[in-house]
Amino acid sequence: MSTSVLVINCGSSSIKYALVSERREDRIFGLAENLGSADARIKGVTTGGAALELSIPHADHEKALETILERLAHHNPQAIGHRVVHGGTLTKAELLTPEIIERIREATPLAPLHNPAHLVGIEATMRLFPELPQVAVFDTAFHQTMPSHAYRYALPKFLYTQHNVRRYGFHGTSHAYVSERGSMLAGSFKQGGWLTAHLGNGSSTCAIWNGQSVDTSMGLTPLEGVVMGTRSGDVDPSIHSFLASNLGWDIYKIDKMLNSQSGLLGLSDLSNDMRTLIEASEQGNEDAALAIEVFCYRLAKSLAGLSCGLPRIDGLFFTGGIGENSAYIREKTVSYLPHFGFNLSKELNDNLKRGTEGRIDHGTGPQIWVVPTDEEGRIAKETEHVVDEVTASATKKPDAEAAIA
Repeated sequence: MSTSVLVINCGSSSIKYALVSERREDRIFGLAENLGSADARIKGVTTGGAALELSIPHADHEKALETILERLAHHNPQAIGHRVVHGGTLTKAELLTPEIIERIREATPLAPLHNPAHLVGIEATMRLFPELPQVAVFDTAFHQTMPSHAYRYALPKFLYTQHNVRRYGFHGTSHAYVSERGSMLAGSFKQGGWLTAHLGNGSSTCAIWNGQSVDTSMGLTPLEGVVMGTRSGDVDPSIHSFLASNLGWDIYKIDKMLNSQSGLLGLSDLSNDMRTLIEASEQGNEDAALAIEVFCYRLAKSLAGLSCGLPRIDGLFFTGGIGENSAYIREKTVSYLPHFGFNLSKELNDNLKRGTEGRIDHGTGPQIWVVPTDEEGRIAKETEHVVDEVTASATKKPDAEAAIA
């Protein structure tokens, strides 16, 4: 199916969108932000790369979606793909039906900050455009190939069997895209063992064998794993009882601290932006320097741990805002992994242009690549695949019924 797909990613007060067609340079994209306030607006890039800024005071999700779709209607999108953070045990992208929407709703306790916003966008879009096929693409689906020894916690069994407490993993569309694209560039499409590092304000790592996720750093929620912009990553679980007993904090305050006030921001007491921290570190800020060091050390430690899931390591892919743009972070992280045989080329690493893909090792040992992610493109691809399957199935059904008759 040759088509354009509208990709929607609804947050609690924002909507990211992209109209994805065959040529990436033709992509139209933007962000509706501050929804529900007088400052609500849409900013983005429209036809021919022209900048767009449109005020939509007090617009809610439905009004913002209606405005976005009105502007894109003449482009005739033929399907809508929704990014959904948590799909529970759903293992692939799914055509949105009442049953699938209910399963997204049932997974809300596992993603209380994300799934409700996705449902708002889904319900509004389905009311506005009931004739368009719509598909949910789940962040968690790619990781459903993990073996039980990778996704089970060492907790009482009933928490898993009755309450679905297990490791799910996130950033699945990014890890899937980058590992597929990277292995193709490396000449071994969906073959071998690869480590991926998606690094941004939210960061995660993944171990991929023959194109399938076998382990990942995030768990029940996106809080587990490596240090992130404002998230702590792994901490001693008893920190909750320590803070409650000694500081009188309740669970909500502790949760907010771990998710919104920790990570690079908490360590540096300055910023969650890696660019700001690197600049401050170069000017002698010791807290910024420590935040960077902890980030890279914990990242390398995570990659080393995930390697246990791979029969062999063919290479490492860096992606995400930090992974794609910071040669310094890539070099520092690899320096913590000398026993893996990585042979980073400082020249290739330093000279890689922003936003471009490229190999940055000397040609010996496991390969090291920078692969810019394309989550919107991956969501569009999975949406097309689902719609193609549904169309093919509908075509075959009358033929089968005629044969029976």
